Amino acid sequence: MKKIRLLSWNINGLRAIYRKGFLDWFRATRPDILCLQETKASEKQIPEELKSIPGYEVFWAAAEKKGYSGVGLYTRLAPRVVEKSWGVRKFDIEGRVILADYDSFILFSIYFPNGKISKARLRYKMAFYDEFLTYVDRLRRRDKRLVICGDVNTAHKEIDLARPKENSKVSGFLAEERAWIDKFLKLGFIDTFRVFNKDAGQYTWWDLKTRARERNVGWRIDYFYITENLRKNLRSAFILKDVMGSDHCPIGIDIAI
Repeated sequence: MKKIRLLSWNINGLRAIYRKGFLDWFRATRPDILCLQETKASEKQIPEELKSIPGYEVFWAAAEKKGYSGVGLYTRLAPRVVEKSWGVRKFDIEGRVILADYDSFILFSIYFPNGKISKARLRYKMAFYDEFLTYVDRLRRRDKRLVICGDVNTAHKEIDLARPKENSKVSGFLAEERAWIDKFLKLGFIDTFRVFNKDAGQYTWWDLKTRARERNVGWRIDYFYITENLRKNLRSAFILKDVMGSDHCPIGIDIAI
């Protein structure tokens, strides 16, 4: 078996992070697979230097709305099939999903909706959650090996954010959002980071306006999940908290395939 490294990062704008040295970091790190969320760019708006990196295939899914949402995938492994939709228009138009089938596993890079803006967006978020759960459970029942990564926009447990009591009525830590993660995990999905690290103070997002990163007042809302049938292949899971450039930091796993 060969060990492969997968990274995931909500970059909060591809063009913005490009100006902050993203390519230098990428070339130094050279993961086998890099999943990006919140690219905020159509393919026409992406700098040419980011469209063609030697050794990688590149895929993008953009929202119809300009400067909004969007996901990307850089992969050194050749996927058999890449899909950018679920066939549900109200979700597909926001460019939130790339699915890559590698035969040995199926990878999802997903930017889950944020529910803080309004009650309508919270309803949209929960509907997205439910549609996603139905989709991946269907694959799980067929014994497919799944790797799911991205910005889930919810902290699961109190340990996953610095100030749980103050945020108990805020989208991102609402009871119904956390209950959905419970339901998801009970189906047989694994939160890979918690396999290796049970400590508090481990976060992936910090509010920029309040300079929360300097004080480590954060949330762990970015995840790598795998199906139970990949547990024996999991070698490590980690948070790259010292990588700057976004309000999120990258996360990753190593799996042997």
